[in-house]
Amino acid sequence: MAPWTFWRCCQRSVGWVPVLFITFVVVWSYYAYVVELCVFTLSGNGENGKAVVYLVAFHLFFVMFVWSYWMTIFTSPASPSKEFYLSNSEKERYEKEFSQERQQEILRRAARDLPIYTTSASRTIRYCERCQLIKPDRAHHCSACDMCILKMDHHCPWVNNCVGFSNYKFFLLFLLYSLLYCLFVATTVLQYFIKFWTNELSDTRAKFHVLFLFFVSTMFFISVLSLFSYHCWLVGKNRTTIAWVMVAVFQLALWGWIQNKLLLQIRMNMPEDLNCRGRKQKTWEMTVLAQINPFPSNRLVNQKTDYWTVNLSG
Repeated sequence: MAPWTFWRCCQRSVGWVPVLFITFVVVWSYYAYVVELCVFTLSGNGENGKAVVYLVAFHLFFVMFVWSYWMTIFTSPASPSKEFYLSNSEKERYEKEFSQERQQEILRRAARDLPIYTTSASRTIRYCERCQLIKPDRAHHCSACDMCILKMDHHCPWVNNCVGFSNYKFFLLFLLYSLLYCLFVATTVLQYFIKFWTNELSDTRAKFHVLFLFFVSTMFFISVLSLFSYHCWLVGKNRTTIAWVMVAVFQLALWGWIQNKLLLQIRMNMPEDLNCRGRKQKTWEMTVLAQINPFPSNRLVNQKTDYWTVNLSG
């Protein structure tokens, strides 16, 4: 077995560890709620009617949660279609060229009839050397999955899969149902958590499970709530996680560049005039070349370069 193949097998095996951890927590929560809380605690105290209602509602949330989690794991996020791959002749010409300008010319001709509207930050066609294809808009190569993903949002270690075009709906449903599942468990367990905590109920084996069930469900509810709210905001903005990160990085870099440019202008090249009242007036003009539009990336071929002009006076 080649070293690279062995490394990929180890990486894929290790990738299932977070999934096994989540599976263990879910199986334990099922046992703690159904057996320890409903069967031993509720039925033992004569609350059979409440136990039945809790069990029916719990299994409803549990089934939806497990189904959405399963679909998120085992649904392929989708990869670019065959039209984005270079033909054999184009691939051969591309590999023989050592000049980046000529390689880009080959890619531009190949991408002329493709529905592509974005380029890289350096105004080049986005081409994946690993998959040997022209990347569609919002498509990115995932090193963990070793493939290009359509509308890639991120690679989620908790599902051991990329979240992309085909399974993003299941990922959102997974967050929603896990949120409802944790909320239901935490609210129904709270009453008996307080009773066990204050020693109102007898100290049985169920006490440990009920106490930890409340802590775990509350902790997961808070963490999932923040993640679900963030992805709802992304859906409302029609953005992906990668695009949002690109915007944030670009804005920080641009703001730092503008500050440095302004300081340089102030210290070296700022014209100064004094009026009759002795008040200093300073006026300067700074032109910023806008070569990066982070979302979506830059416009494709033959777009005119945009300039931002900032007039500052004081």
